[in-house]
Amino acid sequence: MKVKSILISQPEPKENSPYLEIAKKEKLNIHFRPFIHVEGVDAKEMRTQKIDLSKFTGVIFTSKNAVDHYFRLAEEMRFTVPDSMRYVCQSEVVANYLQKHIVYRKRKIGFGMKSPEDMIPVLKKYHDDKYLFPTSDVVPENIIAALDASGVDYTQAMMYKTVCSDLSDMDINKYDMVVFFSPQGIKSLQKNFQEFNQGERKIAVFGENTQKVAEDAGFRVDIMAPTKEVPSMHMALQKFLKENGK
Repeated sequence: MKVKSILISQPEPKENSPYLEIAKKEKLNIHFRPFIHVEGVDAKEMRTQKIDLSKFTGVIFTSKNAVDHYFRLAEEMRFTVPDSMRYVCQSEVVANYLQKHIVYRKRKIGFGMKSPEDMIPVLKKYHDDKYLFPTSDVVPENIIAALDASGVDYTQAMMYKTVCSDLSDMDINKYDMVVFFSPQGIKSLQKNFQEFNQGERKIAVFGENTQKVAEDAGFRVDIMAPTKEVPSMHMALQKFLKENGK
């Protein structure tokens, strides 16, 4: 089967995207549709976790979603986040995103380069702080492992959930390739299209966890990223298309 149409299981990009460049260069139809979305828990559900926001002197952020839902719940629970709060972020991108909610230059903010392990030296530097770790209902094992190994005092708080989107209006069979970026995306495929048969259709996945869930579900993974050769999904697609003549 020649690949003529690709479904990317993410929201449509607002700016120039390498996927759009691929579509133009290879004369492909590339469509975007998120298979999952985030829903925040409410203050009542937060209280069932017996977490008092005022008891923490620091917050660990690994995503923009975590930032948004922490400040949302703080407002719902009438908790005024003190200027003295310390923020430790997984990356500079997440740290910069804090400007949406706070005056950045007046706060105590630290961040790693990219991976969860990068945050550990920052956390250990301020080991006397008691940290809150806002998360979704699904947390990568490597993040928990890194925090546990660090010995820092932290408490996980589930502030939002990743849920399957309703895709009932979509005909998935018209696509020659479907691209997934998370295990939850694979689960959404199974929930929305219970009669889905891969056949010759190509499946591309990002991350080992996504690959495992896809293969456990009985799917054949045709494209995998990241690897040393192709660190991004769009590079993996370019390589595949070049080697297989679309």
